[in-house]
Amino acid sequence: MLELRNITKTFGNVIANDDVSIKIEPGTIHAIVGENGAGKSTVMRIAYGFYNADSGEILIDGSAVNIKSPQDAIRLGIGMVHQHFMLVDTMTVAENIILGAETGGAANLDLDKANVEIARLSDELKLGVNPKAYIEDLSVGAQQRVELLKALYRNAQLLILDEPTAVLTPQEVEEFFGILRRMREQGKTVVIITHKLEEVLAISDNVTVMRDGKVVGNVKTSETSAKDLARMIVGRDVLLRVEKTDANPSGNVLSVQNLSVVGKHGKALDDVSFDVKAGEIVGIAGVEGNGQTELIEAIAGLVSAGNLSGKIYFEGTNITNFSARKRKELGIAHIPEDRHRRGLLLDFNLAENSMLGVHYRAPISSASGLLNDSAINKRIGDIIENFDVRPANAELPARALSGGNQQKLIIGREFELNPKLLLVSQPTRGVDIGAIEFIHRKLIGLRDAGTAVLLVSAELEEVTALADRLLVVKQGKIVGEVDPKTTSPEEIGLMMTGGN
Repeated sequence: MLELRNITKTFGNVIANDDVSIKIEPGTIHAIVGENGAGKSTVMRIAYGFYNADSGEILIDGSAVNIKSPQDAIRLGIGMVHQHFMLVDTMTVAENIILGAETGGAANLDLDKANVEIARLSDELKLGVNPKAYIEDLSVGAQQRVELLKALYRNAQLLILDEPTAVLTPQEVEEFFGILRRMREQGKTVVIITHKLEEVLAISDNVTVMRDGKVVGNVKTSETSAKDLARMIVGRDVLLRVEKTDANPSGNVLSVQNLSVVGKHGKALDDVSFDVKAGEIVGIAGVEGNGQTELIEAIAGLVSAGNLSGKIYFEGTNITNFSARKRKELGIAHIPEDRHRRGLLLDFNLAENSMLGVHYRAPISSASGLLNDSAINKRIGDIIENFDVRPANAELPARALSGGNQQKLIIGREFELNPKLLLVSQPTRGVDIGAIEFIHRKLIGLRDAGTAVLLVSAELEEVTALADRLLVVKQGKIVGEVDPKTTSPEEIGLMMTGGN
């Protein structure tokens, strides 16, 4: 169906793809796995026309083709669903699907005809999507099905899916896999770029493994295992589970009392109360967009007082009206969910990013306000060494790092504060299996050293593996507390979605 032959692509001095060759068989589900920066997304974006290769060729059904843009790819029957959906919230499903594929001018748009065709496609694959619904009223899982329909409406025979299950509940993942299997039965071909090995084993027919821009393995899924794939991905044996002893919690560090937050679309948090003790990890599980972001940001001091009611206590002190800087000085560290918007200044170098939040304090800054270069160099040197940030070049701008290494830079910076309370949101989003293992070990180590940790993750498997206690949120309310050791993912998933 699709063959990439000897593809090489460089960005400046970085070789993203190094003589990559991949064959995708028709009517199969083909997984592409690898570490951050391994070149997986780049090579598939070349197949979709986002990037043009420096050298190499692309073949469809055995014939060489010239794909210079996504329009070329769409004409050849290739569709792509991106990790971050490209939908307009205020438009209907049908309007989003025909956007860019309209026939004729605005005056003679045939929305009724589009509605009928979209409903037919939705019924055929049991997608359950209403063409007349507005995107802003749909769950994340339903929005993803709209993205699939958008590609299928354009007659895609091969679909490239980038991290397709990153924001889905366990139930939605199962439904989604059912859709992919039905697509395969209809003769469609699917490529999945993913980090999740259990999903690779559950859904794919073949797996391509990439490392450092090269293909290091092509295997039939039925002939491999998670352990073998992890070894190929990282180049060593990887611990695939979180190893930790039971927590030994002591006194309350954080106490949240009747906290409500007004967000952009009304009340985001509704009368939330809980405690986090020293030496424990309390996890928050919920479908994204149910108040987790506002909760972490309220505790970190990033929500204005006018949008907040209730009280937040830190070590017995009411900090509800304290600034973010004052909270950091007391010992509260924050690893934000959006590393680009909240975590880094992408055009600043690694050394400059390492001192954000402590730039005005000794030893980084002297009494006269001058920066201490040797203290800054020691700080970034320690972070690079202790958190394995690659490339190990303090002068590089933060945007030159892969997502996983940007994450390790932020985590290293916040850990260097020796916090009493760590607020951590999506610690391993977009992070490869080797770095996930590393970050998990660091979080457990911090807990064991007596830090209180409040953890939010869209990865249910991650939050249940790391947390000592798990709070489930839905529509801004805590709907239950469970013991992650004795509660199944299915039970938690039902609590998250309001099922019975």
